[in-house]
Amino acid sequence: MKFSRLVLPGITMIAVSYGFARFSYGLLLPNISQDLEMSSPVSGIISSLFYIAYCFAIVYSTVVLTTDKGPRVMILAAGVSAFIGLLIMGASPNVWVLALGVLFAGGSTGLVSPPYGAAISLWIKEKKQGNANTWINAGTSIGLALSGAGALFLASEWRFTYFIYALIALIALIWNAKVIPKIGARPRVTFERGEFSFRGVEGAVPLIICATTLGISTAAFWTFAIDFLESTNTYSDWQLSLFWIIIGVFGILGGFSGSLIQRFGLPWAYKWGGLIIGMASLLLAWLPEQWAVSYLSAALFGVSYIFITGVLMVWGIRVFITNASLGIGTSFLLLAVGQVIGSIFAGMFIDLGGFTFTFVIYGFIGIVAMIFGPKEIKKYMGNL
Repeated sequence: MKFSRLVLPGITMIAVSYGFARFSYGLLLPNISQDLEMSSPVSGIISSLFYIAYCFAIVYSTVVLTTDKGPRVMILAAGVSAFIGLLIMGASPNVWVLALGVLFAGGSTGLVSPPYGAAISLWIKEKKQGNANTWINAGTSIGLALSGAGALFLASEWRFTYFIYALIALIALIWNAKVIPKIGARPRVTFERGEFSFRGVEGAVPLIICATTLGISTAAFWTFAIDFLESTNTYSDWQLSLFWIIIGVFGILGGFSGSLIQRFGLPWAYKWGGLIIGMASLLLAWLPEQWAVSYLSAALFGVSYIFITGVLMVWGIRVFITNASLGIGTSFLLLAVGQVIGSIFAGMFIDLGGFTFTFVIYGFIGIVAMIFGPKEIKKYMGNL
């Protein structure tokens, strides 16, 4: 299959699932909270549903996607889930209906990631598979930047914004349905049914601790950063949207994680990623009313989040050396588990101690995660 024929619709679907369906909630939260009269604890609980749905979906997709049906069915299921979720969120008259939409929207991200890895293995030449994965994963940052750009014009019209996102999701779904082929009778690559198990896997415990801790540390930023800035009463709607665009644009630079791991090693990459992701929250807590500082925080968070997810993916593959799909699925699953925990407690901490207090705590959690990072990689993972 021609490289662009698979990669371009893949980028679009990832942008829809992650950028629109999952992460745009934090951007639109101030107006959603005002219209639906949500408190910070309720906002945090609603946000945790994205990650809960993601956890169940990625377990399901990792186990089921590898059957003889191939990746097409799961990719289209992700598109349908994103479309339905965005539609329900846009139409939600209350918190309960919003929560239902969030479950569908969050589930789409768990369904979409593993199947594209399988699709690339099936239909892209081996020497181009690395580039294909990198570009498709960049869809998250592209989606973030586009959602921020859209909010420049529709900041207060969050329902209409979600309806536009749903329309784009439908277009992405139709596009993928046209280009993703059904698996043939004799595929070039075959898949076995996956299984989640950590037993007997050397080096799995540090990965579990780090991925979960980093998930916790990023939850407050994704959900409440825009709320935090708005609480200072120093930002216009377009300035808040620009903050989100910066996260997305700089996130694209995080795609260089693979090259840096290869050059400097996994421990070095992990430690710098954890440090920067923690510093982003601390920086925002320091001077949230200063746009130069907050935008620098957005840039650091954008680049470090995409960077650290790439690091965790490589680390997971090396730990689960005999089952790469399990390595990827485990890393992202545990990151999401941490985000479930982090989102719930972030809302409570904000209600008790305020935004600054909460972001300082979460910033230090990110830095503490550095302590448990990979040590002797070669001992149990082999060379790069």
